Amino acid sequence: MPQQGVSVLALIKGQERFVFLYDDESADQLLQTLGKYAADPELNFSWYDAATLSQRVRKLREADATGAVEPKNRIRRSAA
Repeated sequence: MPQQGVSVLALIKGQERFVFLYDDESADQLLQTLGKYAADPELNFSWYDAATLSQRVRKLREADATGAVEPKNRIRRSAA
């Protein structure tokens, strides 16, 4: 039975915590959300933060696609 993975992406800035949960199907939407957060002057989330986290998402996607070592932040859950 195929397994579905959920990835966790987190950024800690002082007292603030930005935690994102996403799966393979929602990775593109997450990348758009990171850009929206960076463009929001109400948030303490910079374009640098968005770029850094976006790069991490892309690297994890590449690792999954090439069958590289299982990412440490990947939580595997079997479908019930």
